Amino acid sequence: MKFAASLILLAGLNTVCVGQAKKPPGNKAVAAQSLSAADSGMVKQLFFSALREKTLDNKKAAAELFNRVLQIDAKNDASLYELANIEQAQNNLAESRQYLERAVAIDRDNEWYWNALASLYEKSNDLPKLNAVFDELIRLNPDKSDYYYDKANALYLQKRYNEALKLYDKVEALAGPSEELLLSKQKVYLRQNDVKKAASLLDALIEQNPTQTRYYLAKAEIFSTNKQYDSAIAILRKAIAIDPSNGLLHLALADIFREQNKPAASYDELEAAFADSNLDIDQKLRILLGYLPRLKEPDARASALQLSKVLVQAHPDNSRAYALYGDLLLQSNQVKEAKEAYKKSISLDKQAYGVQEQLVRIEFSENNMDAVIYDGEKALELFPNQAWMNYMVGVAWLEKKNYVKSISYLKNTVMLAADDKNLLTQSYSGLGDAYHATGDRKSSDDAYEKALEADPDNAYTLNNYAYYLSLRNEQLEKAAQMSKHSNSLAPENASFEDTYAWILFKQKKYAEAKLWAEKSLQHDKSASATKTEHYGDILYFLGDVTGAVQNWQKAKALGASSPVLERKINEKKYSE
Repeated sequence: MKFAASLILLAGLNTVCVGQAKKPPGNKAVAAQSLSAADSGMVKQLFFSALREKTLDNKKAAAELFNRVLQIDAKNDASLYELANIEQAQNNLAESRQYLERAVAIDRDNEWYWNALASLYEKSNDLPKLNAVFDELIRLNPDKSDYYYDKANALYLQKRYNEALKLYDKVEALAGPSEELLLSKQKVYLRQNDVKKAASLLDALIEQNPTQTRYYLAKAEIFSTNKQYDSAIAILRKAIAIDPSNGLLHLALADIFREQNKPAASYDELEAAFADSNLDIDQKLRILLGYLPRLKEPDARASALQLSKVLVQAHPDNSRAYALYGDLLLQSNQVKEAKEAYKKSISLDKQAYGVQEQLVRIEFSENNMDAVIYDGEKALELFPNQAWMNYMVGVAWLEKKNYVKSISYLKNTVMLAADDKNLLTQSYSGLGDAYHATGDRKSSDDAYEKALEADPDNAYTLNNYAYYLSLRNEQLEKAAQMSKHSNSLAPENASFEDTYAWILFKQKKYAEAKLWAEKSLQHDKSASATKTEHYGDILYFLGDVTGAVQNWQKAKALGASSPVLERKINEKKYSE
């Protein structure tokens, strides 16, 4: 057992030292005191009965029998020891400690008892009493280096550094030098701010193990922590000459150069570190995530992207590496490459739902509805309860005019998106569009009403609902109010303006309709045939037949094609 100074003291000490005990307590059921033959026989019988119950894990029965032994023989230290173990097993540490203190008072020469007591003092952090226990253990076994080492570590925790160093020297005299001992002494020197001595101990380790770069790294860390950067760089350069691809060494150099405000040199070392496939990928990912707040800076974005590229080269089978590479490619507007990185990430880990959603969001933004359906439905096979994925696939089917499938996915979405008002509104709005396309007016209106209930100021829902009402020539006043509100929410939107113009036209408010139709055409960058045809309709009812025919003809040239439009052009009059 070695006493770890930087951790909790002596965990499990009583089990490690069993093999060193001089006097196993089980061999001493009766104390060396004058007992009658009857009492002596009873003690033996009770003691071994108690051991039997303990072996059967009947702790309560065992404790009762050991206590009966003590009623006959109050100085039966073996029973006290066994009771201490029973109490400790039930985490009754105070009671266990009392039993052990009574046991060592009876038999001061039993290492078992002292080691068990040391464990309890360690758990209660009673360092002064722990020191006294180690003194007893050293008295009993003066050639055992572990006891000196454990006491030295206890003294270290009490900041009695010089006393600890003396005991470490004693350990070295008994057991010879070791890495563990040298590192323990090093910690003391560092606490004493004696950087030179602390570093010199590592020199000894380096001399003994000249190819072990971790010692160089530890020495460099001492210098770096104390801002002796040149010395740290020099020792790291020596280590890199031994192991050029060691990522930890390059990371240490990168940290030093960053402290020295040398970003170019720091980045070069980072890139070298990222190329080391043996370096923990989680550490690399943390470094890359540190760039995220600075991605608006071109240099930071370029550095992060290059590091992520090196990352996937070093870890070609890691899904997270490709996912982050995809994120950084997307941040750099390399959308095609980002999609490929995401697909690679998904191929390596099909449980990476976040990556799948990111891929489908890109495809959705590109209006690539076939890809949305293909990748989205694959994702939903594994993650059927993802609201946004259901929504995107539902809208994709809506765009493909498969209204039955669209309604199915959008109904899933509204069940899953109860706490997301934005998504709930969009989903109900999509259902309104889908139901309208199937001719189910009631379900369409109900869906739009629910969408507006979730968000009364959703401009797209207001516009679509109003437009469909106007097509049916129903509730035109309500439609006009909704359309006007949508234009106040999203001004200069050509589609919204055209809807309002069309509703006003339906209400026979032709002059006002003309103004909104002209706004729509002014803001329309797509040269819409529908908007142009609507403008012609309005002009006709304002008495401008020539202008009406010209706009109908223009609508035809822009791609509009219907028997109604042909009749308007041929007959030079409005027709429905």
